[in-house]
Amino acid sequence: MAKKAHIYYEVPIPSGVTVEVSGGVIKARGPKGFIERDFSYAKGVLIGVRDGRIVVEAYFANRRLRALTGTVAAHLRNIIEGVAEGYRYKLKVIAMHFPITVRVDEGRRIVVVKNFLGEKSDRVARIVGDAKVRVEGDDIIVEGVDLESVSQTAANIELATKVVDRDRRAFIDGIYIYDKGEGIEL
Repeated sequence: MAKKAHIYYEVPIPSGVTVEVSGGVIKARGPKGFIERDFSYAKGVLIGVRDGRIVVEAYFANRRLRALTGTVAAHLRNIIEGVAEGYRYKLKVIAMHFPITVRVDEGRRIVVVKNFLGEKSDRVARIVGDAKVRVEGDDIIVEGVDLESVSQTAANIELATKVVDRDRRAFIDGIYIYDKGEGIEL
């Protein structure tokens, strides 16, 4: 396959968001928070700020470098959207057999699920990064500015209550993601 001479992506910077680029390190600050990410691993990908846009480009790119350029641009879009709007995942607690108790231990940065399927030991899910978790009745809300931290925390909570060695049609107990969105109240 032939190399493409120039790969080019633009990520617009909305008003109220400031972005600094220095040596592959991106610092974005917006109304919802701050994210700093190191893209120095992306050799051959050039990142800069021009005319209110982040420009991600590569020259004489092979297949791997084309893919890497698109990936970096997608991460930058998520970072900009995160500091401007934020991310929110909602999870629902489903308890058919035993009442489940969920609490957040902010000191240890974990979510503790008690009495899942009548088990004596607690199930634990790790809170990743700066994600904020709160429990409101049967809903668990995970919010933050970093999409990767928010989504991984929601996945950790869902996986902590995975049912194994039982019929999933009868034992539907668990905690499940039911909504993903933007816009948080930080």
